[in-house]
Amino acid sequence: MNILAELLDDFISLLLPRLCHGCGNHLLRSERIICTECYVLIPRTGFHMQPDNPVEQLFWGRCRVEKAATFSFYTRGSRMRKLIHDMKYKGIREIGNELGRIYGLSLAASEFLKDTDLIIPVPLHKHRMKERGFNQSELIAAGISSVTAIPVDCMSLERIVVTSTQTRRSRYDRWENVEGIFRVSRPEVVRDKHILLVDDVITTGSTIEACVNEILKVDGTRVSVAALAWSVI
Repeated sequence: MNILAELLDDFISLLLPRLCHGCGNHLLRSERIICTECYVLIPRTGFHMQPDNPVEQLFWGRCRVEKAATFSFYTRGSRMRKLIHDMKYKGIREIGNELGRIYGLSLAASEFLKDTDLIIPVPLHKHRMKERGFNQSELIAAGISSVTAIPVDCMSLERIVVTSTQTRRSRYDRWENVEGIFRVSRPEVVRDKHILLVDDVITTGSTIEACVNEILKVDGTRVSVAALAWSVI
């Protein structure tokens, strides 16, 4: 029966090739979403094992973050950039789950997630959510949760104002664009919790800063940050 299933899978792959979303090569039977080559060659920052790393320094003097890290780098022509682009703009949701799972395994093998109580993805406004059909940060958070067993909360932090895209905005404009757009709607859920705030790409950190400062208004909260990629600008 297994042989028949494998033959059927091979036949379907001839008609509908399964391609890696990182490089476009054909996936082997044992591979999913990204090929082994991409898995190996995507550069890791290692920031989750490096105190005072460049992403943590991004928030110094702006908001109180316990720890901050990104999985990789978001650079022109990179495999990670293509993966995130395919997830967000081609609607390949499985990419978010898979990359979240991979990153979650690395985080879990370190001290980065120590004492973390809750994962909160950076929210989209309900109108943007309706247009896109999903929140990429929720997909990443779900992937991390699947290998760490830390629960995900998609309800307690809300985006209450629709904002225009952050692309091509200056650092000050990005900060101004997100000021006052988030609200903690269920403070009793996050009170006295250490929260892992999850996003896809960190550029200037303005969106994260706005989220963190809102969460920290609730008594006893602490916030760490994890994202798939850091865009060096």
